[in-house]
Amino acid sequence: MNRVDEKQGGSQRIGLHLRGLGVRLIMAVLAGPGLALAQGTGGDATLLEMRSAFSRGNSFQLANLLPTVRGHALEPLAMYWDARARLDVATPTDIRAALNRMAGTYWEDRLRNDWLLQLGKARDWANFDAELPLFRMNDDRQVRCYGLMRDVMTGRAPGDAVAPLVQTNWQAQREADDGCATAAKFLLDAGHLKQQAVWQRARVAMDANRPRVATQAVGMVDPDLTATVDSIAADPAKYLDEKFTAIRPRTKEMVTLAIIRLAANDPVMAALEMDRTRWKAQLTKEERGWIWGVIGKRSAQKLQPEALTYFANGEDRYMNDDHLAWKARAGLRAGAWSAVHEAIAAMGEAQQSDPAWVYWEARAVQALKLPDPVAASAKARQLFESIASPRDFYEQLAMEELGLPITVPAAPAPLTAEEIATAQNNPGLRRALIAIRLGLRGEGVREWNYTVGLHTPGGMGERELLAASALACQHELWDRCINTSLRTPEVLDHAQRFPTPHREQVVSRSNEIGLDPAYVYGLIRQESRFITEARSGVGASGLMQVMPATARWTANKIGMTNFRPAQITERDTNIRIGTAYLKFALDDFQGSLPLAAAAYNAGPGRSRLWRNGPVLPGEVWAENIPFEETRDYVKRVLANTTNYAALITGQPQSLRARLGTVGPRPANAPTVNPDLP
Repeated sequence: MNRVDEKQGGSQRIGLHLRGLGVRLIMAVLAGPGLALAQGTGGDATLLEMRSAFSRGNSFQLANLLPTVRGHALEPLAMYWDARARLDVATPTDIRAALNRMAGTYWEDRLRNDWLLQLGKARDWANFDAELPLFRMNDDRQVRCYGLMRDVMTGRAPGDAVAPLVQTNWQAQREADDGCATAAKFLLDAGHLKQQAVWQRARVAMDANRPRVATQAVGMVDPDLTATVDSIAADPAKYLDEKFTAIRPRTKEMVTLAIIRLAANDPVMAALEMDRTRWKAQLTKEERGWIWGVIGKRSAQKLQPEALTYFANGEDRYMNDDHLAWKARAGLRAGAWSAVHEAIAAMGEAQQSDPAWVYWEARAVQALKLPDPVAASAKARQLFESIASPRDFYEQLAMEELGLPITVPAAPAPLTAEEIATAQNNPGLRRALIAIRLGLRGEGVREWNYTVGLHTPGGMGERELLAASALACQHELWDRCINTSLRTPEVLDHAQRFPTPHREQVVSRSNEIGLDPAYVYGLIRQESRFITEARSGVGASGLMQVMPATARWTANKIGMTNFRPAQITERDTNIRIGTAYLKFALDDFQGSLPLAAAAYNAGPGRSRLWRNGPVLPGEVWAENIPFEETRDYVKRVLANTTNYAALITGQPQSLRARLGTVGPRPANAPTVNPDLP
């Protein structure tokens, strides 16, 4: 049961801010003739044929079909498919003609993005220069790196000034892509980028289990070392056993990569390796500090009590933000507030400003009473006030620290008829709605996101976003309704952000089996964004993202003897099975909402393992969940639940009360379902 990125759903009232206009007027404006989704042409079927032809790379069929969709609202998408399939062989004149025919649309910018990547790889700077200023999205790191490299090659910018920008973009890329790697190699050879940046790239990649990226980086320094990197990735212990000295700088870095790789599976063994005299003497303080950061992180992820000891062997200034975050988490788990405070102080500015670390810095200041009790109290209060809001997990906890209950914020001023009409008539939003109606959900979502966030610099304004969200709500596109409203920087429209589709089914079923409907809604919102046909990459399906094996087990458990796997995407069946499984998990974990949510996402076996150790406040336990996805999932489900409870009941709510404490299973608490999948 995994989270899904793009989500949809059923029926829900229009946002609270629409009430001032009267529901009938709004319905008429939103559903008026300006937004007729049915085209009344034969183009719909042809578009689906073209998508199939595009997926097969059949440029001949695309060219033949394109004339039959002339005048269709999604003609720009069809043009993109046709032009993209021929991009490798088309002339610049042909490509620009296609761009002009799609002018102003997402698909124009998408094709330009694809072409810029091709031009950069071919070093066709004349055409690259002509197209780059027209690239509205400007969100592709490879394109940025090509542009930066071109600036240095043409003398437009000094290499020393460009190198940090290339390094930042390169380090942020997960895979071994061409653009930033090529720019980094060019700047390295020219002496503008230091070798240390390349080794940092290799270290981070090896730590993240991306050996191909590490090999690519090391190959820039010395191609003869790539085979050694591959052997380190395969068997780091063997490499270390055979290596007795690390005098040369490159050998030191290879030893560093090997111990990083070793720590991924066995931090204790990696720590023993670091205690060997030769590495203490031969590795630099920076290398040792970075390695101890990795070992401490891996130990903390395994919830080992030795983690803080490992971190203490290295200096914080040599660790990256990921290491420091895990040092802070290990400190939270151990109740070592000094370690928490030190780790946060050493983080980069961007990470320090994340609400999670603002909150924990405030808690550390409170606990340590730094520099004195009065000043500490004032400092903590200032930090809590800087993030307090109902928006999300730590923002809600900050509210409670300030003595503020979590309630539904005041609705924004009602949308005007003009604002609604503007959203209704927006060409990008119209195309997105039509694409989603035709079953081209991925294409429609990309067009929608581009329209609200990238078409104009800085994206839509707040009122425009509220109107676009209202349009999505009206068409029961709950994922776009929620995600668009989440973009508003100031106002919080909870009716948009926390809709309640299928309310009769969810509430009645929850009450029937003893679940809080707010908890069920909080989970569905995170799992599927109310997309009934949602399917994850691992096979979870429907509103509550139920796995096939889980569905069979649960159906049998609740007496659904005639259950068939195909039924799991049916709304009522999915809700019935998903809520039943959630209730089984909740009962098995003695009513703990955090433990049950973690079990729902990562499996009950992991949740049972992660609860072992000290009894912890729920927020400390949640922050120490080893899996990033599950850690984020649990926090969001609980924050969602608190907001849904405020909406449904109209009463103030507490997130902390829902978190409770988490610790080992009480000795007298039997496992309700030992075979819970």
